[in-house]
Amino acid sequence: MAWFKRTDKGIKTSTEEKKDAPDGLWFKTPKGNIIHTRELKNNSYVCPDDDYHVKIGSKEYFEILFDNNQFKELDAKMKSGDPLKFVDSKTYTARIDQTIQKTELNDAVRTAVGKMNGLELVVACMDFNFIGGSMGSVVGEKIARAIDYSLKHKIPFLMISKSGGARMMEAGFSLMQMAKTSAKLALLDKAGIPYISLLTDPTTGGVTASYAMLGDFNIAEPGALIGFAGPRVIRETIGKDLPKGFQSAEFVLEHGFLDFIIDRRQLKNRLTTLLRLLNN
Repeated sequence: MAWFKRTDKGIKTSTEEKKDAPDGLWFKTPKGNIIHTRELKNNSYVCPDDDYHVKIGSKEYFEILFDNNQFKELDAKMKSGDPLKFVDSKTYTARIDQTIQKTELNDAVRTAVGKMNGLELVVACMDFNFIGGSMGSVVGEKIARAIDYSLKHKIPFLMISKSGGARMMEAGFSLMQMAKTSAKLALLDKAGIPYISLLTDPTTGGVTASYAMLGDFNIAEPGALIGFAGPRVIRETIGKDLPKGFQSAEFVLEHGFLDFIIDRRQLKNRLTTLLRLLNN
């Protein structure tokens, strides 16, 4: 005899009464491992099964780094203008407005000051969701002002880069930000104030060619894509196949462009130790 017997045949629940699992409860890594988003957040957005570092933005990095997520945002309301009256498939101003509505960000970088394990720190963190983390005039100006804040208050500066490079809609104005931010960092160096550059996935183009590679310490997350031009462009230029793992953080470290690679779960404590050593 069966343990139970169905008295009504078929499924009686109407379509309207069916309940679906809410979207966004689970995350699947490229290797196929599945983790609950709550556990992922508690693990600094790193999958414990395969150490995959999920791409995150300034909101998540600030949560990870600042004590109790307490910080003062700098120049929060600054937005891009349209100096060239640029138009492609749509006007630049329309693209900016739509991206602001979609991402709830005003541009591709956020800057803030707060405490990390009791140590004061100025952080500039890029957001890839805002037009590919592209570097325009606002990005350069906000980073420059954050460096000025570090200089004025003698506080270490951390730059978290995540970018596809210069913003094409601002052309030469965008490229000028490379020199502008580099000059400001030279003042930071002259004042003896520590600057740490964290390169995350991806860090490319004019960002790599300027402030991302000018840190007293250049560090990166595991597996991050780091480079200037894309692999296809380089392959066509030199006429050779590229080495395996080319432009990965591990490859860049092996060839001397990074000081070390750091697991995001250890980021806050490792940065604290590093800054205490630099301040002694």
